[in-house]
Amino acid sequence: MFFEEKTISLKDGRTAVLKSPSTQDAERLLNHIIKSCGETEYLARYPEEWNTTVEQEEAWISRMRSSPDTIAIACYADGEIAGNCEISFMSGMKTSHRAAVAIAIRKDFWGLGIGSAMFEELIAAARDRETAIIELEFIEGNDRARRLYEKFGFRIVAEKPNAFRLKDGSYRKEIFMQKYLREI
Repeated sequence: MFFEEKTISLKDGRTAVLKSPSTQDAERLLNHIIKSCGETEYLARYPEEWNTTVEQEEAWISRMRSSPDTIAIACYADGEIAGNCEISFMSGMKTSHRAAVAIAIRKDFWGLGIGSAMFEELIAAARDRETAIIELEFIEGNDRARRLYEKFGFRIVAEKPNAFRLKDGSYRKEIFMQKYLREI
């Protein structure tokens, strides 16, 4: 699905733009996620695990823009991609009341309100679609993300022990959260 461009104000007074990425942004978007994965251990992959080509990223962007069940949003600030997020609406008969969200923000842009602006848009899209439950997962220890999710009403519903093994050999839980948009 296509997301209409929207200008947001950052906490430091700068502006940024939220919009659907275009295929011309494929290389920048790929570089953004690779860099983001190198800035924190709290994303699901390490940078070296990204073996996606620019052509594959272009194809992914095209699929997202034309999909009736997914909205991808990138945040553009200071000529860079500062963050990205997406919401995927489940379409099965038994699961169509649910949607999953994911988000990544570059460390240079943490604390500026980008995550909140993105979550407002993701939740609005879910409400427009009459989704009942939004779901997400995060890696144990990511307290910054957890505070953002709880701010928007997400609550922990399950934990999967030892779901992630870090380079240092330690293990972390995967924590599963849900937000109910309506009573079911």
